[in-house]
Amino acid sequence: MRIIRDYTYVNDQDRGASAAIGNFDGVHLGHRAVIEIARKAGEKAGAPCGVLTFDPHPRQYFAPNADPFRLMGPAAKATELAKIGVERLYQLNFNAALAALSPEEFATRVIHEGFGLQHVVVGADFCFGKDRVGKAADLQGFGEKLGFGVTIAELIEGTQGQVSSTSIRQALAKGKPRDAADMLGHWHRIEGIVIGGEQRGRELGYPTANMSIEGLHPPRFGVYAVLVEVQDGPHVGKYHGVASMGVRPMFGINRPNLETFLFDFTGDLYGATLSVALVDYLRPEEKFDGLDALITQMDADSAKSRAILAAL
Repeated sequence: MRIIRDYTYVNDQDRGASAAIGNFDGVHLGHRAVIEIARKAGEKAGAPCGVLTFDPHPRQYFAPNADPFRLMGPAAKATELAKIGVERLYQLNFNAALAALSPEEFATRVIHEGFGLQHVVVGADFCFGKDRVGKAADLQGFGEKLGFGVTIAELIEGTQGQVSSTSIRQALAKGKPRDAADMLGHWHRIEGIVIGGEQRGRELGYPTANMSIEGLHPPRFGVYAVLVEVQDGPHVGKYHGVASMGVRPMFGINRPNLETFLFDFTGDLYGATLSVALVDYLRPEEKFDGLDALITQMDADSAKSRAILAAL
């Protein structure tokens, strides 16, 4: 997958795609349906399948001090889009200049002149342009004028109701990662670089890979059964594990993070990129009477997680 970040300087090989447009936070089933329509339109026209998205998320740009809401960062989003066969990712920097474009200017400068898109697909609730005044029907009118096709995809329903990033956040906040997965069409993953910690886990016989969750919507704090992908370095591969999400109440007041223990693993993961999938919520965070009680509980958590993951 090729990633293009500037609509003013575009190689000829990156122009002319059939692209879905949106923020695609989580790359859930609704997003995938929109992308699939773009793929099929591209196949008919002999055009690559593309996605046009924005970083930072416009909501983050306009309210930088609001609580974190993103389900995934840009790197994790790119990873997921590549997995489903997206060939061109147009990842535009959402800044003051882009935010100031009128709907017609966005259609003309970005879609038509910049990327030369042959066909675009948007959801029925799509809004664009300055102050979000442009609607999906407006985009169809601009397409007719400028010569690119437009498909408006209807919103879809899942087993948990309407599929949306908001409903997925709600499921994760309740500690229901399987409900979130039903709407996502894949496990909810937290992706990031392993950072240095205080090595308490190593001293307890449970060395963990520590990752920041800064900027992401925090799932319910507690312990999870997890699937882990080590994406680079000497230990690339897939593993089972157990992870703790939260502030580690046994050890004072700490910044929220994710600590993952990989079963049957030895080696150094510092600096490696991990993708940790939340499968089942095992229990809330607890403050134990002592380290022996903590270790006993960690043994139980590991045994439970092994059983859950073995049954997948």
